[in-house]
Amino acid sequence: MDAVQTIALSLGSGWAAGINLYAAIASLGIMGASGGMQLPPNLQVLSHPVVITIAVVMFIVEFFADKVPGFDSIWDGIHTFIRIPAGAILASQAVGPIDPAWQIAAGLAGGTLAGATHATKAGTRLLINTSPEPFSNWAASITEDVLVIGAMWTVLYHPYIFIALLAVCMLFIAWFLPKVWKAVRSIFRWIAGGFRGKPEQSAPVSAGP
Repeated sequence: MDAVQTIALSLGSGWAAGINLYAAIASLGIMGASGGMQLPPNLQVLSHPVVITIAVVMFIVEFFADKVPGFDSIWDGIHTFIRIPAGAILASQAVGPIDPAWQIAAGLAGGTLAGATHATKAGTRLLINTSPEPFSNWAASITEDVLVIGAMWTVLYHPYIFIALLAVCMLFIAWFLPKVWKAVRSIFRWIAGGFRGKPEQSAPVSAGP
């Protein structure tokens, strides 16, 4: 694995962990076990059958949990304490047994990416849950699963393209995330107003300015 692919794997692992940790681990483990990817020494444990089995089982659990309106936000809340540190660990271990300073730097970058993608996913889901129909949840969840699996494939076969797409993605998140959480705060204020007996006319759900 060359330097560019190592960087792509490190950053991609952190990015993907914030969206669907189990899909990321299962994808890396299966590619490592099948010989499609030579995992770094510190990540070769992901190709162990036990790790792959547990990751696939948890991916299936999340696949269904993530498509239930309301419960998906509870699931995201719980995974705030799982996805972000896991993203940092995966990113730091992806750089291999080199200078510990690089591992720490990779861990910080991976944790930041995981936090950004997790916050974007969780906030967007809260907005989607203001709609009574379940189809938007299903569409968002399936899109996220496809993105994670596709990203891991791109890391393997087209690391330069992945790094370029990641840069674009992070610029979009930097623009989009504040708008999402501004809309989420408006919804919470509307709910709080309802409990105080002074509800607003309608809940603002737009992520726009």
